Amino acid sequence: MNATQTGILAGLILGLAATQGFTAFLVTFAVGVVGLVIGRVVDGELDLGDLFGRGRDK
Repeated sequence: MNATQTGILAGLILGLAATQGFTAFLVTFAVGVVGLVIGRVVDGELDLGDLFGRGRDK
């Protein structure tokens, strides 16, 4: 299991803390996405510098 899979799994498990209806779904989804992004960064598949524009030359 790589860091991306671990991150999304951890995010989804943490999202289960919300227990009622559609709000629980949204919280679980949001925390799962955060876990996915963190896992991708740890795996080196996502460079946050590219997303935020760091490294642009003028």
